Amino acid sequence: MITREQVMEALAPIIERGKAETGAKAFSIRDVVVKEQQVSLTALTASETIQQALQNALGEALGPLGIETVHARFRPLEHPEAPGAAAGAEGESSSGAGGQPIGHAAGMEEHPLLSPDSGVQFIAVASGKGGVGKSTVTVNLAVALARLGKRVGIIDADIYGFSVPDMMGIEERPSIEQDRVVPVRSHGVQVMSMGFFVEDNNPIVWRGPMLGKMLRNFFNEIAWDTPEYVLLDLPPGTGDVALDVHQMIPHSKEIIVTTPHATAAFVAARAGAMAVKTEHEIIGVVENMSYYTCSHCGEKEYIFGRGGGGRLAESLHCELLAQIPLGAPDNHPSEPDFSPSIYKEHTTAGQIYMELASAVIARCET
Repeated sequence: MITREQVMEALAPIIERGKAETGAKAFSIRDVVVKEQQVSLTALTASETIQQALQNALGEALGPLGIETVHARFRPLEHPEAPGAAAGAEGESSSGAGGQPIGHAAGMEEHPLLSPDSGVQFIAVASGKGGVGKSTVTVNLAVALARLGKRVGIIDADIYGFSVPDMMGIEERPSIEQDRVVPVRSHGVQVMSMGFFVEDNNPIVWRGPMLGKMLRNFFNEIAWDTPEYVLLDLPPGTGDVALDVHQMIPHSKEIIVTTPHATAAFVAARAGAMAVKTEHEIIGVVENMSYYTCSHCGEKEYIFGRGGGGRLAESLHCELLAQIPLGAPDNHPSEPDFSPSIYKEHTTAGQIYMELASAVIARCET
């Protein structure tokens, strides 16, 4: 597979030439996206007269790598006297560890989804700590909303610990249409995740500013199909990504996920406190792993204790929306739409998620 590193090495002489040119010959290359044998990029040029020559040069540089198509988006270079400033930003464009980035074009307007007038309901799903089933709640709530006829999207914003594609049984990668990345659909839900741009489960080693840029790119470079609800699976805790989401989408609502255990609920209160301080509306608490139903006698066993979700909801002045039992979906890999973490609608947990989805709709559409 052709990597972004190989492409950037091949483009290095062209990029350096663009930095050195001034006036009408100035140009800059940025936002390089590699998808199999196709490369998409943005070329900022000071004059239309050099576009064809630049297109030819790009093809000649990348052809030996096996690149079949070079799609260049030409845009005006606003400050031709200092092209290096734009070219230098390339080093900070967001990219996956496996070399398949999402670019963010300079000067691009914010995606309409981010406008408070868009009508999209953003629901951030947060937790105070890992391991409480936050992502499980996210994907099953999204599927339940889709089963109720809603147009739904998921942004897997847990960039270090992305898991949504695997949980939903997604094996394919997004396609590129008209310069934008098309989300993968599963169970009627549009999905975008950092996991699509990482090879061989490599770790992500980024600092806070890069994470924020990737989140913006999940809007500005993605061809979302007019979703009514977009769920954001936040990383646990109150770090950079969670803060970026709160600042980026000031009109989002929030669901806090916890387990019944007192310590988990105590830690989850921190995530709730961040939502309150940033003036987000907490629409409720979901208590996951609330109990285990014995398969022999049908009695409920409270393995992780009781009451944590209720106490958390009380402290945050919101409702306990659902109590999800401990268990795993009874799915088999031979099924045509196999997903290891999605509950079938007719199951007990599936019905609870349907009720949760209805409760969320009621709170968002009133």
